[in-house]
Amino acid sequence: GAPAAPDPDGNAAPAPAPVPANLPWVLSARSEAALRDQARRLLGHLDAAAPAPPPAGIGRALATTRAALTHRAVVVGADLDALTAGVRALADGAPAPHLIQAAVGTTGRTVFVFPGQGSQWAGMAAELLDAEPVFAARIAECERALAPFVDWSLEAVLRAGADAPSLERVNVVQPALF
Repeated sequence: GAPAAPDPDGNAAPAPAPVPANLPWVLSARSEAALRDQARRLLGHLDAAAPAPPPAGIGRALATTRAALTHRAVVVGADLDALTAGVRALADGAPAPHLIQAAVGTTGRTVFVFPGQGSQWAGMAAELLDAEPVFAARIAECERALAPFVDWSLEAVLRAGADAPSLERVNVVQPALF
């Protein structure tokens, strides 16, 4: 292609980013029927656009501005015609060579808890240490990993042993919670 035109100060304009040979267009919805509706809406936008938007821009918008819902489809193509054909197949509920569909399985909801200090209590893991051998083994591994750095026993701290340091000490509670 032609070199980029200089800006008003005479500096060469940056070269446009290269476009990959194949582009993904990602769509998602809460159900298979909603996914087909999403594809139909995208086709409506493409039909109404003049001039046609660049396929890479559409792909970027679909991937970065939409929620990733349960039912998903990806159309892969080298140009607007190939990508549009895949979206049309999705809208029609038909198979296409460059169309992949799947539903994400959900068996429950994931929860991440970041309790920080204050969530601990004396003897907090004693029952679990006694009842669950796998947990006890992992705590023993942790205790061995901590041993070169601390002068106390992790298991004794977790069981609130008589000779164990207090969980009130930051240098005890932080490794114990970790």
